[in-house]
Amino acid sequence: MGISRDSMHKRRATGGKQKNWRKKRMYELGRQPANTKLSSNKTFRMIRVRGGNDVAYNASNNELVRTQTLVKSAIVQVDAAPFKQWYLQHYGVDVGRKKKALAATKKEGEEAEAVNAEELKKSNHVQRKLETRQQDRSLDSHLEEQFSSGRLLACISSRPGQCGRADGYILEGKELEFYMKKLQKKKSKSAGAA
Repeated sequence: MGISRDSMHKRRATGGKQKNWRKKRMYELGRQPANTKLSSNKTFRMIRVRGGNDVAYNASNNELVRTQTLVKSAIVQVDAAPFKQWYLQHYGVDVGRKKKALAATKKEGEEAEAVNAEELKKSNHVQRKLETRQQDRSLDSHLEEQFSSGRLLACISSRPGQCGRADGYILEGKELEFYMKKLQKKKSKSAGAA
């Protein structure tokens, strides 16, 4: 229906309803009054999307991507750091590390020693728990790719304009593949136009 800035939908001073005598006009168009846009204006906390505040795709409207507007089911890029940290704590596996075999240097040797020392600090109970979690652990290859790039694709499940917060979930499996294809198609289109 669209948001309009006209007074035709308001009641008369007497309290009676006004008849609609014309359709809405483009010059009466209004935009979301809620703080759903992400900009450099820091009148709100940027914590809502965990630091990764970039709308990557929106199925309904391209303008919402251009204006970086957070709406329900918008695909956003979020920072992978907190999720990496959780994964390390929960499974004891550091995801997103580049698998390039570099020549062994002193720094790497020192890091390995530090990691071994950290493993020794873990109690038997914690080690058993991690081992049981390892048995049914599986990570999607696409998701691992994203972890290494430091950005995860997530979908907003709440309605930020209504409830004032952007809650969502990380895309994985078929859904992630679908949106990755869409984004790839969009990239190739823009590259072809340029």
